[in-house]
Amino acid sequence: MPTDVPPLAPGAVLFACNFNQVRSPMAEALLKRLVGTRVYVDSCGLKRPAMVHDDSRDEDVEAGVDPFAQAVMAEMGLDITHYRPKTFGDLEDSSFDLVVSLTPEAHHRAVELARSRAADIEYWPTHDPTLTEGSREARLEAFRQARDSLARRIAERFGDLAASPIDLAPDRAL
Repeated sequence: MPTDVPPLAPGAVLFACNFNQVRSPMAEALLKRLVGTRVYVDSCGLKRPAMVHDDSRDEDVEAGVDPFAQAVMAEMGLDITHYRPKTFGDLEDSSFDLVVSLTPEAHHRAVELARSRAADIEYWPTHDPTLTEGSREARLEAFRQARDSLARRIAERFGDLAASPIDLAPDRAL
């Protein structure tokens, strides 16, 4: 009998990090591209992002996804510019089969979440590219490394659930 049995396919996956501005939205977009609508995918953070001033509206608003994360995802043809960070409390549904935590802090919260429901928890420690200092290119490279690390991990974990090109085609494209 084989001992290397692949995990069951989840119907709903949640990626969690600290602020839901970099790693978890990137992971969400990457998995959605891979599986299409075969799996429900969402992401959240532990805390609300800081407020930033919107000059066009002359008011403070919650910060969105990090611009460097937006840039490196756009390199892959994925648009996360309209994504709005949310917390565990903002989730419309918390019935996830699998919660993937990307930071130690999010992992602790995921374990708490799993105590009251039947959810599997996986911890994928992922470097925080926002900690990188230096030139714009050096910072972009750190974000690319985080993106690529997540993409590899997602392909390894969920590759057998990949949607066909037909499933991913825009409506009326075929």
